[in-house]
Amino acid sequence: MTADNTITVKFFARLREELETASLSVEAESGLTAGRLLHSLAARGGNWTQLDGAQPVMIAVNQVMTKPDKVLQPGDEVAFFPPVTGG
Repeated sequence: MTADNTITVKFFARLREELETASLSVEAESGLTAGRLLHSLAARGGNWTQLDGAQPVMIAVNQVMTKPDKVLQPGDEVAFFPPVTGG
């Protein structure tokens, strides 16, 4: 995996705490979507399964909110975080 062909994945709030990581790099595969990335990370098992489960996960690509069908490109930054509630 070269730096030119990677996607940076960042986790925020409870996801960062529960997954015990703030970020990681993954190889940019042709046609990889944000949703497929989320599913492949969930397949790691353990705490990772929450990414593909009952609780919603918000997605941003390059700091812009997006939907799971967003196709990712090398160099993209993908952020996953739980929905934010205000009060």
